[in-house]
Amino acid sequence: MATEGDGVVGFVGLDDLSLDMAASLLRAGYKVQAFEIDETLVDKFLNLGGTRSASLIEAGKEVAALIVLISHVDQINDVFFGQQGVLKGLQKGALIILRSTILPSYIQNLEKRLRGHVYCEFIMLKYDPHALVLKSVYSIDLTDEDSMAHLIEAYVSRGFSEVLEGRTMITSSGRSEANAKAQPILSAMCEKLFTFEGEVGAGSKIKMVNELLEGIHLVAALEAISLCTQAGIHPWIVYDIISNAAGNSWIFKNHIPQFLRGDTKVHSYRNVVQNLGVVLDMAKSLVFPLPLLAVAHQQLILGSSHGQGDDSDATLVKVWGKLLGANIQDAASSELYEPEQLARQIIAKSTVVKRIGFIGLGAMGFGMATHLLKSNFCVVGYDVYKPTLTRFVNAGGLIGNSPAETSKDVDVLVVMVTNETQAESVLYGDLGAVAALPSGSSIILSSTVSPAFVSQLERRLQSRGLKLVDAPVSGGVKRASEGTLTIMASGIDEALTCTGSVLSALSEKLYVIKGGCGAGSGVKMINQLLAGVHIASGAEAMAFGARLGLNTRMLFDFVKNSGGTSWMFENRVPHMLDNDYTPYSALDIFVKDLGIVTRESSSLKVPLHIATVAHQLFLAGSAAGWGRQDDAGVVKVYETLTGVKVEGKLPVLKKEVVLQSLPPEWPLDPIDDIHRLNQSSSKTLVVLDDDPTGTQTVHDIEVLTEWSVESLVEKFRKKPKCFFILTNSRSLSSEKASALIKDICGNLSIAAKSVENNDYTVEADAVVSLLGEMDAWIICPFFLQGGRYTIKDIHYVADSDWLVPAGDTEFARDASFGYKSSNLREWVEEKTRGRIPASSVSSISINLLRKGGPDAVCDTLCNLQKAELRGKSFLCRTAASFVSTRIGIIPKAPILPKDLGTKKERKGGLIVVGSYVPKTTKQVEELKLQCGQFLKKLEVSVDKLAMKSLEEREEEINRVAEMANLFLGASKDTLIMTSRELITGKTASESLEINFKVSSALVEIVRRISTRPRYILAKGGITSSDLATKALEAKCAKVVGQALAGIPLWQLGPESRHPGVPYIVFPGNVGDSKALADVVKSWALPSRLSSTKELLLNAERGGYAVGAFNVYNLEGAEAVVAAAEEENSPAILQIHPSALKQGGIPLVACCVSAAEQANVPITVHFDHGTSKQELVEALDLGFDSLMLDGSHLSLKDNIAYTKYISLLAHSKNMLVEAELGRLSGTEDDLTVEDYEARLTDVNQAEEFIDETGIDALAVCIGNVHGKYPTSGPNLRLDLLKDLHALSSKKGVFLVLHGASGLSEELIKVSIQRGVTKFNVNTEVRKAYMNSLSNPKQDLVHVMTSAKEAMKAVVAEKMRLFGSSGKA
Repeated sequence: MATEGDGVVGFVGLDDLSLDMAASLLRAGYKVQAFEIDETLVDKFLNLGGTRSASLIEAGKEVAALIVLISHVDQINDVFFGQQGVLKGLQKGALIILRSTILPSYIQNLEKRLRGHVYCEFIMLKYDPHALVLKSVYSIDLTDEDSMAHLIEAYVSRGFSEVLEGRTMITSSGRSEANAKAQPILSAMCEKLFTFEGEVGAGSKIKMVNELLEGIHLVAALEAISLCTQAGIHPWIVYDIISNAAGNSWIFKNHIPQFLRGDTKVHSYRNVVQNLGVVLDMAKSLVFPLPLLAVAHQQLILGSSHGQGDDSDATLVKVWGKLLGANIQDAASSELYEPEQLARQIIAKSTVVKRIGFIGLGAMGFGMATHLLKSNFCVVGYDVYKPTLTRFVNAGGLIGNSPAETSKDVDVLVVMVTNETQAESVLYGDLGAVAALPSGSSIILSSTVSPAFVSQLERRLQSRGLKLVDAPVSGGVKRASEGTLTIMASGIDEALTCTGSVLSALSEKLYVIKGGCGAGSGVKMINQLLAGVHIASGAEAMAFGARLGLNTRMLFDFVKNSGGTSWMFENRVPHMLDNDYTPYSALDIFVKDLGIVTRESSSLKVPLHIATVAHQLFLAGSAAGWGRQDDAGVVKVYETLTGVKVEGKLPVLKKEVVLQSLPPEWPLDPIDDIHRLNQSSSKTLVVLDDDPTGTQTVHDIEVLTEWSVESLVEKFRKKPKCFFILTNSRSLSSEKASALIKDICGNLSIAAKSVENNDYTVEADAVVSLLGEMDAWIICPFFLQGGRYTIKDIHYVADSDWLVPAGDTEFARDASFGYKSSNLREWVEEKTRGRIPASSVSSISINLLRKGGPDAVCDTLCNLQKAELRGKSFLCRTAASFVSTRIGIIPKAPILPKDLGTKKERKGGLIVVGSYVPKTTKQVEELKLQCGQFLKKLEVSVDKLAMKSLEEREEEINRVAEMANLFLGASKDTLIMTSRELITGKTASESLEINFKVSSALVEIVRRISTRPRYILAKGGITSSDLATKALEAKCAKVVGQALAGIPLWQLGPESRHPGVPYIVFPGNVGDSKALADVVKSWALPSRLSSTKELLLNAERGGYAVGAFNVYNLEGAEAVVAAAEEENSPAILQIHPSALKQGGIPLVACCVSAAEQANVPITVHFDHGTSKQELVEALDLGFDSLMLDGSHLSLKDNIAYTKYISLLAHSKNMLVEAELGRLSGTEDDLTVEDYEARLTDVNQAEEFIDETGIDALAVCIGNVHGKYPTSGPNLRLDLLKDLHALSSKKGVFLVLHGASGLSEELIKVSIQRGVTKFNVNTEVRKAYMNSLSNPKQDLVHVMTSAKEAMKAVVAEKMRLFGSSGKA
């Protein structure tokens, strides 16, 4: 609804269309005012509720938009720039909508003048004596677009299509800012709005193109009627047949009845002649040839010249008949008959046909012949192409080796060959049919040939006692195989009666045409005349539109709703727009068919100017080498001559610009309403998903991969709001997929009815019977996480910062599931093969969704729940975003290993890539680039899997499975990917078969992998489905969330081969090039399960301490790790400088590797670094943390030393421990005498912590390195308490060295007073040395004994520190 601030629209000039527009504006809440001098129009305007304006100025006052009707260019100066012109009353930045039929150049000139008008006015003010006063009132910034009047040109017309019959259409053009400003008002005034960005004048140009088509179609229709009259065929019969056939156009259907009745006067076409002259002038100025229009124009000039003077009231039918020598008026007045009624009579008395011969098993013929087999006829077929004969035998037919052999003993022979030459050959050539046909048998000639040929043939056959039925067909290959062709039959009654049952079996519409043999071909000839002209005129119109700079797709959309449309225009122009000339009907067919037309016209002495020129255009196309391409390829004649391109490729759009141009989102979040409706309903939403990627936006929802009644009953009894059934139907043919859905829905219905609550009922029959009982299908492919947007019916795929039309992406080129249309309405028609035409698909615009909200679109099925509450039933074919919204799921952050408790798992992760889309290939390349250092790669040869012998296939499967097992067991993340060369079949079914072989091989590889992976990532919809159901044997899984936006993460059910393993379903079409690498990195095996800081933080929170054990060799490291894993305890491996001096880098590497391979958190710590040199070197060796010992220095020097190292270590995210105070005792040959020892001072500690920024403080409270005296430890626990208070305040951990020899009681008290790390060395070393005193047989036994001895001590300390069970 309009608001007060922008709700007034003015009109200058009114007509009937203006009144309709004003009425629409009033209904939308706008106020309207108008200036008009015609009192009748003013009265109608006032009756609507409008307000009259007394002048041009008043009409423009305080309006948001002023609609100006201009019929002649001379009006512009007075209306706009005169003393009383509308510009005087317009407010700053007002919108002018110009309705006019003047040339584009005049409109463009007007826009320039309007944009310059502000500048001139500003100059005038500058030199006015009162300029200063005026400037203070009317200051203008010349760079401010809003200061200027915005001009939109609008061509307003009535719609002529079935959908828009009689409704208002507006074609607008202008600059983007003007279009944006005008859009709400224009939309309110019409049913269909076409908006062209850029220069004004598009409306005038579109009008020209439409007039071009109307003019050509009019003359073509008149030529067709003239030809049929001279051929002796009743014109009304031709009209009735062709108005429902491919030769139909809006002009033919709506003008020919008036023409035949004599209601059309010649003078009524004088304006048409004038308008076409304007179009031709424009074409001349652009140096663009319009041969068809030029001829049509000349014909209409000739006709109109006979309607002057005494003949000023002459009818067009009279004049046209006079010009072409055809008595159309008398023919139209002759006695009528009903061709379909004649057909019914023939069928009713038709004789029994026992055996049929069929010559010509091409695309059409094969469908016709096989349908006769299905209709229980015995059919003998013949074709020169031997593989077709094999197919026919497989379909149940008999075959002959020649036309003669095929014709033996048949009652009826059907001839369906390409042309007259072939027909002559199969009938009268070597081994021809005629010589072998039994006397009295009948021939049905269904080829498109000339009536003269048929008439002559009938006479020749009669001499041999044979009958002929002339029965050309129309309808295409699909309808041929279904027996739903249109057949125009003619012949003597006896021949028709003998063939009636065959003709009936082949047709949906059977017309029997009077006039004897040749009349049927005459009707077909006239249909082909119109069809050929309409294709050629469509090419001329679209090429001219491209030369005019129009968006050809939008031009097509306009014309198909206007008077310039035709059946062929709507059917063939999309081929031109797609630049796709796959031959549905070859161009050379119209070379032949229009050749028949021109020959017959010559024979009948009927000049057919339009048809002759159209024939020449098709001949030109054939001569250029395009004869075998689709007949729409005639447009290339124009493209080659002029350099234009008709291809209407949708533009790639800047995402940010497009999204910003949309209306703001509906301000109210409907999620609470959705939750409320869901809570009040006991229904369960069942989602049938053709591959696992449909779970891309949900969480905490279960997925079933099998649908037995028992499992469904169990699921329903849990009363979930929603669950998914994975159908895996994407890899099936449409027939198999339909059967599968029927099976699932049947089980759902049984299961739902067996549960007490009947609200669970699922009506399977509605789904199975093509949703016959559904009120509507809802198609909603919007998918935010996958970057899928639908705007103005066009579906886009986001690629970085751009929106690419879906039909231009790699997904549209998929060998099995590809498509051409980006427009979803056209996509529906494409995917249903025309069963659901685009015109019958309704759209819910983003404007309606965002401006009207749920209530505004409820009746058109937006708010699904409310509509369902009203008793409506819908089936939704949607992307993943719809489901999560439907059940009110609130998104949550991506899931990481820590969220599932799998962080401690140490086996390798398994990544399986089967998808072939280019996006996947880019993602795999980026994955190898970013993760190559830790990722093992196994490439599976698609050639061996799909194209080579079974032995080679088996060998390849075994090789990959065996290697993957080894890698996973060695804790290596492993990538299994199919080779990237894309192998496709010749047909979609062959491509599906190759896909199946590859997918089944991947399944077998994963089945043979016995190692339980840490996680599994499957790339591609079919791959992920097959692996889940067949390789992993999952019957149920839980969607726990997403690994990344749009990438679902499942946990496999208990029945699967790997219960609980995270299963990442990565669609082939989601994410940017780095997405796969990002997911793998986030799930990669961490080099450490934890950092030293995390270990100590967890200890602090858990009230225990972590043991830091000094190690000197491999046995020591293994002893600590083994004890930690056995005790399920965290631990720290410490290396003292003296040990590093002996063991070097290999010792550090040994400890780092042991930590990485451990199943519990282990970190590696550099202990007691006393020099900058060794500490700086240690920074790059792989330690997680280090302890620097400056306790031998003065406080000042210790602070400086510690601060220096601390800064370096923190830059590498390492924890820093330092010592304040000094422990006595001996450690690794370093002895500190008692007199050198000193306790930690609390005040100094505070200064030390503040200045150095350390993370952990090693304190001296009476603890010693090495052995305690005989009297035992004497710890200052009171000092420890004070230090704990300080460390808690500063966020620093407390560390106690010298834990060897401390009692259990002292340990516990120390932990209570903040100690989170105990250093242990002496007792472990002692255990190692003692183990060496017992002689062993071999060095291996020595190592084992030492390791076990140290392990026992370490495990005891872990229990003592309270860390056991805390990993």
